[in-house]
Amino acid sequence: MAARPVVSVFGVNGAKLDATVPLPSVFTAPIRPDLVQFVHKNMAKNRRQPYAAKQQAGEETSAESWGTGRAVARIPRVGGGGTHRAGQAAFGNMTRGGRMFAPNKVWRKWHIRTNSNQKRYATASAVAASGVAALVSGRGHRINGIEEVPLVVSADAEALSKTKEAVALLRALKAYADVAKVSNTRSIRAGRGKMRNRRHRQRRGPLVVFAQDKGISRAFRNLPGVELVDVTRLNLLQLAPGGHLGRFVIWTQPAFEALNKVFGSQTEASVQKKGYTLPVPVISNPDVSRLIGSDEIQAVVRPSGPKHMRRPFTQKKNPLRNTQVLVRLNPYAQVLRRAELLGKNKKTKKYTHKKSASPKFLQILKAD
Repeated sequence: MAARPVVSVFGVNGAKLDATVPLPSVFTAPIRPDLVQFVHKNMAKNRRQPYAAKQQAGEETSAESWGTGRAVARIPRVGGGGTHRAGQAAFGNMTRGGRMFAPNKVWRKWHIRTNSNQKRYATASAVAASGVAALVSGRGHRINGIEEVPLVVSADAEALSKTKEAVALLRALKAYADVAKVSNTRSIRAGRGKMRNRRHRQRRGPLVVFAQDKGISRAFRNLPGVELVDVTRLNLLQLAPGGHLGRFVIWTQPAFEALNKVFGSQTEASVQKKGYTLPVPVISNPDVSRLIGSDEIQAVVRPSGPKHMRRPFTQKKNPLRNTQVLVRLNPYAQVLRRAELLGKNKKTKKYTHKKSASPKFLQILKAD
């Protein structure tokens, strides 16, 4: 968020004037990309036109199932004969020339309602993001030549009525590079959209915000990528196209001064939006690394420990593989192991096969 006390005002010739404008409170609003993307997605759906398949599409033929017993699927089949179409499956979404599955209907829920407080919060976040040069540059706008963000021009700009005067103003402010970028990116759209009145694609240029239209809309309307909006009609779809924060905004001085009436502040309610006050940030300084490194916090935290810490628990080891763990569990295992190594646990007695019976025994056995 931008947090300067005052903002410089530039004249129509690009020179910095002596006058300055206090920074409106809306530029100190929290920047919430998650909320901006959520609200933008819902708002963008409200421009859709209903589309549907023809109600009779895929079913404009007489077809009946042949039933069972003919060794074919029970899908409806075209009747008749003498042509390839006869006997072909029909109606099903898996058939040639059949209807689609769950055909689109015009009574689908196309539009989505979004809470007013969420839309206002998202708009305030988008305005605050437009005052951060890093976000504006990161979005792709060419702002390397301009002196300040947000960029405020004098009220004389609202009286411009010629395109060449608008181009001269942008060149004097060194902001025309963003318009040239749009011209260089203009290309023919891929796909069927080129036949549906959206033949070309191009990037977004600067957004000009004014308080009174004394001809400024006629001066800027023919510049590629440049959009104009009244300060009382700020729209999230223009402040954050695609749900991406950081639109390059050129404010006229009356419009910049009217922001406090439009959005109010954290303590004073808005004049335009009844009873609305700006959201208060959860923390005043979102720079967490700076907070952690501050003297106040470093004075009370514990000193850092050694780089390599011992394990807070004993590692599980297999007693069948680790002798020390086995001896700890079974002290007698060491005795068995030693006896095994010495060979004392082996049976020393040798079994010999019995010899055949003696001749005397055989003689007595055969006596009878």
